[in-house]
Amino acid sequence: MEAVAKVQRQMVRLRGRSYVAFVFVPTVPIQDWLAEIDTTIARSPGFFAGRPVVIDLSSVDLSQAGIGHLLTSLRDRNIRVLGIEGVEEARLTPSMPPLLSGGRSCVIEPSAPKKTETKPEAKVETKPTSLLLDSPVRSGQTVIFPEGDVTILGSVGSGAEVVAGGSIHVYGALRGRAMAGVNGHTSARIYCQKIEAELLAIDGFYQTADDIDAALRGKPAQAWLQGNTMRITALN
Repeated sequence: MEAVAKVQRQMVRLRGRSYVAFVFVPTVPIQDWLAEIDTTIARSPGFFAGRPVVIDLSSVDLSQAGIGHLLTSLRDRNIRVLGIEGVEEARLTPSMPPLLSGGRSCVIEPSAPKKTETKPEAKVETKPTSLLLDSPVRSGQTVIFPEGDVTILGSVGSGAEVVAGGSIHVYGALRGRAMAGVNGHTSARIYCQKIEAELLAIDGFYQTADDIDAALRGKPAQAWLQGNTMRITALN
């Protein structure tokens, strides 16, 4: 009797991974909203290229054909849509990006103290709320730290990107893109010793290189939010 070799099945290996995605919230008229996207792309070419994007349609009432036209318009602008939120699944076709749910802005809040019976001298391990980089962020590199502040003891090169849940401190030239307060922290700020940024953003409000006062270029500066307006001034 011949022995039958038992083939062991290889289990599919799955891993979880998180990405910071832009969430677009279209408004009507759609053509005017797309014109604003065109303005952003014109000021910072390639800013959305290769970035994961989610479309939130909760603020508009689009038919299936309207959603398809919107997706085509974004695709023509080299904007790849990862998923769609805020719409009934029946309005989506199989060829459209999937319907997503459960997305969170991950606002970081101090947790309430827990009542435990541990001894007072026991140490409670906490997550770091700041990230320190002692080397420059070079062109093409991306640093993402949604848990808190990012401090860079060097420069941020053109084409590089720094994303922080809190404030961003750059002890050198800031030539790339800096996005602070991505978790909804409106009090976050951006500091740099030499401002030559392609884009600055705090809690979704942004200014591109063309918006920054030419008198500040190459000088120490700070950016913060005043209501719904970003202010950029000299750092004394």
